[in-house]
Amino acid sequence: MVMIPAMQAQVTTDHVFAALADPTRRAIFEHLARDGEQNVRALTARAGVSQPAVSKHLGILKHARLVRDRRTGRETHYSAQPQALKPMLDWMGLYAAFWHDRFDRLESLLKRMDQ
Repeated sequence: MVMIPAMQAQVTTDHVFAALADPTRRAIFEHLARDGEQNVRALTARAGVSQPAVSKHLGILKHARLVRDRRTGRETHYSAQPQALKPMLDWMGLYAAFWHDRFDRLESLLKRMDQ
């Protein structure tokens, strides 16, 4: 059994937001989520940045657990892990309830004003 240090074991909302804050990383994640597993060469061809830059972006996505890697010989294949978006979705859910309440209040106010 492999032990993961405590700092790496828990992915926070901050990790997910930070990983997806960069447009290149978002594009890589979206490409993997949409088109399935890809190797670094295929990701580099679409990313518009160098292979070392793609590898660095993949490392950040992997740290946030947004991608998983699988080695086959000398190649590494990456796949999206959409369930890792859960901390971000949970955080956004808190604000969805807030805005829902605000819009309900606005609707009530507008109805009263129309009367």
